[in-house]
Amino acid sequence: MKKKIFVSAAGAVMTILLVTACSDSNGAKTQVKTGGDRDAHGCIASAGYRWCAKTEKCERPWELAKKEKFEKSAEAFDRFCNNPTQNKEKQ
Repeated sequence: MKKKIFVSAAGAVMTILLVTACSDSNGAKTQVKTGGDRDAHGCIASAGYRWCAKTEKCERPWELAKKEKFEKSAEAFDRFCNNPTQNKEKQ
């Protein structure tokens, strides 16, 4: 009987731990929406898409580089797409 109560109590504790592990600090469940990281042009960064001003659509840089035969780098993508370069240094 004591063993059964201990197993039930341990199971209850494990259930509570699992449920609270899936919640943020406010107790609300955290949900990540697929495609929820769209930029101003609607490009989904987590899927590898970036805006290309030249083609006027969301592109995957490595696919466009292969298709248009330019170097696979962020700088080459921005040059090809005529995208403004982002200055990463603080002035």
